Amino acid sequence: MISSESGPPPRLGSLTFHSPLSEARASRMVGRLAAANPADVLDIGCGWGELLLRVVAATPSASGTGIDVDGEDLARGRALAEARGLADRVAFVEESALGTGRGPADVVLCHGSSQALCDPGQPYDLAAALGELRRLVRPGGQVVLGECFWERPPTDEELAGMWPGAHVGEHTSLGTLVDLAIAAGFRPAWIETATAEEWEEFESGYRYDTELWLAAHPDHPLAAETRERVDRQRSTWVNGYRRVLGMAYLTLVAVV
Repeated sequence: MISSESGPPPRLGSLTFHSPLSEARASRMVGRLAAANPADVLDIGCGWGELLLRVVAATPSASGTGIDVDGEDLARGRALAEARGLADRVAFVEESALGTGRGPADVVLCHGSSQALCDPGQPYDLAAALGELRRLVRPGGQVVLGECFWERPPTDEELAGMWPGAHVGEHTSLGTLVDLAIAAGFRPAWIETATAEEWEEFESGYRYDTELWLAAHPDHPLAAETRERVDRQRSTWVNGYRRVLGMAYLTLVAVV
């Protein structure tokens, strides 16, 4: 038994990136973006902005802005910026990305956050999100989009094992995703997809600290609800979208 005074379960402490992105892939992305010597970088749905911080650090003349609605993640980003000597060049802002006026920028990052550019009261519209990304980047600038796609059409059983309300129309194929990006005014300069190993690192890292906490604190007042949440999250992966849902990383150049 432990005291009810014990702290809450940890959150995402084992993740460097909030997506299935390896250090090696991130390093290559940053190198390609920094080579263009961007003046400014805008991160949509930035979380704690790890990739944003790395691009700015690799480009001494650049400044960056990350926007998100999660205050806890933004606080982590500010602490990271301070620790790396980037606090004077990177701002983390708590606000919605919907209709944002913070562009255009030379580089726009949007990893797993394109829904932040769409009206939450309407069905998700990938074409509309891509149109917003084109609005937010200068002609000739680059967007790095992390977007889910179906590796193959999911079966009814797999859909039933995913998140509530999961359906085939939520995502496209990789080919359709690339075609929509071209239609929005981009050229796809680099197309890559997360590997099975990157997904496993991400999915396990997403829950790692919390699983250790649950094992050590089974009687904590928050243990039951935390256990239910973590078990549900894990089940949606191993019983639902594992090896079905892919993550594409597209480096898109805005047509002049």
